[in-house]
Amino acid sequence: MSIDAKLVKTLREKTGAGMMDCKKALVDSKGDLDLAVDFLRKSGIAKAEKKSSRDANEGLVVSYIHHGSKLGVLLEIGCETDFVAKTDGFLDLANNIAMQIAASNPMAIDESSLSEDLIAKEKEIYTDQAKSSGKPDNVVEKIVEGKLKKFKEDNCLVHQSFVKNPDVTIGQLIQEGVSKLGENITINRFVRFALGEQSNN
Repeated sequence: MSIDAKLVKTLREKTGAGMMDCKKALVDSKGDLDLAVDFLRKSGIAKAEKKSSRDANEGLVVSYIHHGSKLGVLLEIGCETDFVAKTDGFLDLANNIAMQIAASNPMAIDESSLSEDLIAKEKEIYTDQAKSSGKPDNVVEKIVEGKLKKFKEDNCLVHQSFVKNPDVTIGQLIQEGVSKLGENITINRFVRFALGEQSNN
């Protein structure tokens, strides 16, 4: 089927994907823009997963200072080449992630960065809460599981909803960056400073 050039342009603007990828996505989705976006997202995730094993020894340290200069973030974000590190796309991604950290104050990058002691403490609190409401053990277990999942989503950077677009998580935002820039991207470390507050990191 023939695909309208305007539709290809619209899809490119929406996703940042290459022209040929947009055309293929529109052909596969029979011209349906929403399906084409989903198609590109899924293929981007697949590409990102393939690249995730590659070393990301280049990158940037970026800073974000919130309006009023009472809150700031330092973020180390990695990629594979100095060339990509200098692109506007990589810098935009880094700035968006630094802004996210300023806004949502995550405790860790992902679950593996959360201390076992902290998880055990949260589990104990949730178990006591559920048991005190008189729920049976099997229900208590499910409640605790659900609350722990929510705790990780709220406090791990990669699981948080992006402040500029809550339909996308930070993990998905990074995968989209990998797909667009063609390199593995890693969040290596961050620190958030708020005037008068002790830092988590």
